Formats: sequence, C-alpha cells, structure tokens
Amino acid sequence: MKYDLIVVGSGPGGYVAAIRAAQLGMKVAIVERESLGGICLNWGCIPTKALLKSAQVFEYINHSADYGIEVSGATANFDAMVKRSRDVAGGMSKGVNFLMKKNKIEVIMGTGKLQRGKKVEVTDDKGDKKTYEATNIIVATGGRARALPNLPIDGEKIIGYRQAMTLKKQPKSMVVIGAGAIGVEFAYFYNAIGTKVTIVEFMEQGLVPREDKDISKELTKIFKKAGIDTMANTSVESVDTSGKVLKVKTKNRKTNKEEIIECDVVLSAAGVTPNTEDIGLETLGIKTERGLIQVDDYYQTNVPGIYAIGDVIPTQALAHVASAEGITCVEKIAGHHPETIDYNNIPGCTYCIPEIASVGYTEAAAKEAGYDIKVGKFPFSASGKASAAGAKNGFVKVIFDAKYGEWLGAHMIGYNVTEMIAEVVAARKLETTGHEIIKTVHPHPTMSEAVMEATAAAYGEVIHL
Repeated sequence: MKYDLIVVGSGPGGYVAAIRAAQLGMKVAIVERESLGGICLNWGCIPTKALLKSAQVFEYINHSADYGIEVSGATANFDAMVKRSRDVAGGMSKGVNFLMKKNKIEVIMGTGKLQRGKKVEVTDDKGDKKTYEATNIIVATGGRARALPNLPIDGEKIIGYRQAMTLKKQPKSMVVIGAGAIGVEFAYFYNAIGTKVTIVEFMEQGLVPREDKDISKELTKIFKKAGIDTMANTSVESVDTSGKVLKVKTKNRKTNKEEIIECDVVLSAAGVTPNTEDIGLETLGIKTERGLIQVDDYYQTNVPGIYAIGDVIPTQALAHVASAEGITCVEKIAGHHPETIDYNNIPGCTYCIPEIASVGYTEAAAKEAGYDIKVGKFPFSASGKASAAGAKNGFVKVIFDAKYGEWLGAHMIGYNVTEMIAEVVAARKLETTGHEIIKTVHPHPTMSEAVMEATAAAYGEVIHL
C-alpha cells in the first residue's frame, strides 16, 4: 500500500502534521516506536506539569494560614504524585490515539528507518520488518536528554528527566546539572516536597541563562529564599558514584575554586540531543550538521519529498514549534502557500513557581541588534490581583523600539504568566505599537494589567507606580 504521507514519530510535531495532512485529504500513516504523543505527552510537557501542580498544591496547603485557613499534618505522598503524573500522561496518549482513528490515520507501531525510493522500513518489537511506501515522508523523531561526556546517565545515580519523573523513592538531596527550563522545573518540584536541591549551571548568568538577565536575577532571589542553592559559572568535573552518597566535584570557572557536594542523586538536565542516528539519513544522503537535519524554509531536506520538523532540525526545541512546523510543512506539500514561521516571535515558557514566559529580544539582544529602546517594568507587588492571590513575586518587563514603537520583546516572571504571554505574541504578530497597548483597556483586577502598566512605564505614563 502506498501513502501520500508517512510521518516517522508521533510527538507534537508528528501527530499534528499527520492530522493536518488528513484534513487536507491525504492518505496518512504514522510510525511510532513507543507511545503516541511522543516525549511531550508521555515524558515531557504534560507529566512534568502534573508533578509541578502537585508541588504547588502542597505549597498552598503549607501556607494556607496566609489565606485564613488552618490545616495541619499535610504530607507529600511521592508515590501518589508520580502515579497521578503517569495517569495524566496515559490519558493524553489515549487522546492522541482517538484523534488518529477520528482522522483515519494508520498507526504503525515500531522503529522506522528511511530507505531509498521514499520507503520506510518498520521493525516491530518482535524484530519483524515491514516496508511502507509514500509520496512524501516527514521525519519527526524528536530528541532525548543530552548526556554530558563525563557524566553518563545510568538511570539510578545519575538520572535524566525520564527517571526524575518515576523515581521509586524521593531522594533526600539532589544536584541538578543545568539551569534551563528542565533543570529549574525539577529543582522547584523536588525542593517543594522536601528534597535538598543544589543547581549547578555552566553559564555565567546562572538560572535560565537564555532568558533576560532581570528574569534570572529574580528567579535566583526567589529560589534562594526557598532554600535552593545555585552555583553559576560552574562546571561539574566528576561524580564519584562508588559510595552510598554521591560526591559531585565542581569547579568555579572564574576563580577555579573546587568544591565537593554530597547528594543522593544527580539529575543531568543539560538539554536535549536529536534522535537522528540509525534512521536512514546516511542511506539517502540527507544533509546534517552536528546531528541536526538541514532543511529549507518549508522543511524539505536536500532530498525531494523527504522533510523534517521539530527537535531534529536547528530550530527551538519546543512542542509548539514542532506543531507549527508540522502544519506549515504539510500545507506546503498540499500545494498551499503558508506563511513561513517567524522564529523571533516564538514564546518560551518555564513552569517552575514562579512561572517564566518570554518572547522576542532580551534587553541585551535588542541593544546588540542596534535598536534605541524604551524599557518598562511593572512589579506584581503593585498589582491588586497579585496581592489578593498571594502571588506578589515577579514582574512584567517590556522592550520597545524608541523610533517606531515596535514591540521588540517581553519577559515575565510570576503567577500564571505562561497564560499571559500569548497577548504579546499576538500583538507582535499584528505589529502593534506601545501606544496601542497603552490604549487597549485591560480588565481590572487581573494579572494581565501588568502588561499594560509595564508598557505605560516604558513611555513614562504608568499610573500605579
């Protein structure tokens, strides 16, 4: 049987591409070696948010007296938190299975490998092989935790994000290597339920090193108050796993000072690496660079009819990016004329408490790009809704081009800001100016008023500061 499209990988890039292709009348098959929904639904975005919600609820209970409610004797049931997280992930995966049936997409379970002649060889869990043919093939095999050369992940003492979600026992102490989104989310979760956490980050900025510096400073201050230790500009030289207690040897890159940290477990959260090995790229002569597949503006590789999206190409490794790429790619295959994705208008979200959300230029990047800028900041301590919610930590920071009023970037840290960032993304897409945001009446009392107030602050018109 020949398909119009075979998608290899059923993560948020792959399954979304498959559904859009089916909507456009294509006969579609999707190949998946593990669980529908890929890493995002099963081991990433969704189950981690379930764990984080459990930690947040536990924190609410422990601080219930702040809201006039007396509760005593609350304990964190680690096993029950893990089970809830897995149940949420399982439910979402079943939801993707339903969508495949609804859209008449054939699901082929097994490991896919590209073959010449636009074919995919699929090996099932019994080792049996079967070959399928298509007019077009999309590679959406995603990524996995990147293991540092001197710190191989053994799954027990040195773990990746998968093991961090399913540990059999809550550790008393943990060292997290890497302070990006994955690192700070797990650091928050484990600290909130009573594990002693130390974060070690190689970059000088420390926590969330890709974010605006002001966001990093604010999160560092809040984490420190919560009892999380942070070591910035520091490398992990080695981990001694020979004893019952692990000994992590660190070295400050500025002072060369070495330190030993003892802990029960080490979480390696040093980013992701693409799943591009052994999938047939070499057989077809598909170009890669540092393991990433090279594609054009519409995700076609150098081999006609073979496409790639998501974590296997050199764009942001984010679920919503993969989904957008999948839709754009399929619409182009179908003969439509989709707009290319503006990668400078992709929102990034981190779901520790407080949450972090950002889009566009940081202040430093805007200056480096040569813009004359206006910067406005509004703290949630001045927000009525934030005070009522007991969530006064954080702020909204906005950056505008002084000459034309173009909205260059926004950076938020605080309660529920991951739900607020879409306003900025939409406004930037519509080429809205700062003055238009000031004149956009925001409801009161809301957290989102801070966006309007920060914009007003950039133009010297802020009311509530």
